[in-house]
Amino acid sequence: MTVCLLIHGFTGGEHEVAPLADYLRDHGCTARTFTLKGLGGTREDMLAAGRRDWINRAEEELVSLLARHSTVHVIGFSTGSLIAVHLAAKYGERIGRLILLSTPVFPLNPREIVKTLFRAEMLRAYVRNAITTPPRATREYFRLVRESFDFYGQVRQPALIVQGTNDHLVRNRSASYLYAHLGSTDKKLLMIPNSGHLVCHCSEKELLFREALHWICNP
Repeated sequence: MTVCLLIHGFTGGEHEVAPLADYLRDHGCTARTFTLKGLGGTREDMLAAGRRDWINRAEEELVSLLARHSTVHVIGFSTGSLIAVHLAAKYGERIGRLILLSTPVFPLNPREIVKTLFRAEMLRAYVRNAITTPPRATREYFRLVRESFDFYGQVRQPALIVQGTNDHLVRNRSASYLYAHLGSTDKKLLMIPNSGHLVCHCSEKELLFREALHWICNP
């Protein structure tokens, strides 16, 4: 049985990875999604949890799956990719394959952000996040970003690295940095044309879905 754990991003939720999870299920995989502690909820929820809580919550889900399956594939999106890297370093061969989507090695892409400011829905999203996201949560996010540099070289699992060419929240060099610095000997870099940060919802998402399924089912 092919078992996958999908981890969503900062200030997001399961909806960020839901299309990929559904695709995997439609093709015979077990795909578990869940909500990271303090994220995907209220401002008060975010104040009550930090980066260690996010990692611990994902680890609980992983351990639950590993209690019934010898190997679990881990798919992380954005901040979830950073958490996936931490888990991969800790659990070694119990994690079969790794898929890292829109990983914020180097967060924020000013050139692409400027382009999005002309879209009313994106401008509203920036304002909404600025109001609802506590500064403490943002500091915890950037601490996780910095700490993750210590773990990239410890990753040994085969890794598929995916990033949109128009990602406004992650600089393009993040993907190439991962490809160069992950400790994996088997790794592949996939840039999704015309995609922003939410690669599982982009116009080219079928390309991602097919590649992800092939990556985990055809080692």
